[in-house]
Amino acid sequence: MALQDMVAATSGVRTAGSSGRYAASAARRGGRWTLGLVVPLALLGLWQLVTSAGVFSPVQLPPPVDVLLAGRELWQRGELLGHIHISTQRVLIGFGIGATVGLLLGSLVGLSRVADTMVGPTIGALRAVPSLAWVPLLILWMQIGEDSKLTLIAIGAVFPVFTTVAVALRHVDRQLVEAARAFGFSGVRLLRTVQLPAVVPAVFSGLRLALAQSWLFLVAAELIASSKGLGFLLIDSQNNGRTDRLLLAIVLLAVLGKTSDALLGVVQKWAVRRWA
Repeated sequence: MALQDMVAATSGVRTAGSSGRYAASAARRGGRWTLGLVVPLALLGLWQLVTSAGVFSPVQLPPPVDVLLAGRELWQRGELLGHIHISTQRVLIGFGIGATVGLLLGSLVGLSRVADTMVGPTIGALRAVPSLAWVPLLILWMQIGEDSKLTLIAIGAVFPVFTTVAVALRHVDRQLVEAARAFGFSGVRLLRTVQLPAVVPAVFSGLRLALAQSWLFLVAAELIASSKGLGFLLIDSQNNGRTDRLLLAIVLLAVLGKTSDALLGVVQKWAVRRWA
């Protein structure tokens, strides 16, 4: 019975310790969230102060409440959710395509010096082409449908993933690779089980950069004869002098971009614990 009591007591101590660590971790996360809200709230207050003081006219910078009212108006008309949905869909599909291509090309260039010599300079040159420069060519090739928009977003997502994966694979520990080869690992099996897990943090850094780039390319993509989307809302609001809706679109792009990055960050933490 004494031994059982000791085990029970030890288990209780461990449970209490785990609960304490969880509570401390939750408190730290809550503190970070609170601290992260300081600057946005300060900017919101400054925005309200500037508009109340009449530094800018309502056409140049409407007050925050006008932006909220513009959002409510679009919501009641059933348009706001449609803009958000189609833009998010375009970003996620384009990002998925571009990230996959970037991962494949980055793996090829990072693992093969011949491929690096042949393909690396060309990709480096294409990476320097501005996003808007692709728009006329994509319209010529793919007309003005969804394919051209998704392709442009995918182009924006390719290069960050390609660069980070290629550089990371070149710096994988050679001794680790040789040890794996000594156990019979080679080719795709070596890449999947040894080399890619070794570069998981770098891969996710590239993915998060690519996701941010996808949101940046979205506006350029929705210049291609769109009738719906946050990029369309930006351009339409500018043409109609609706600065309140224009600011609403900017705020929504910022919120959606940050939310998607935070979700990818959660996946990154899981993947690092699982494979890295």
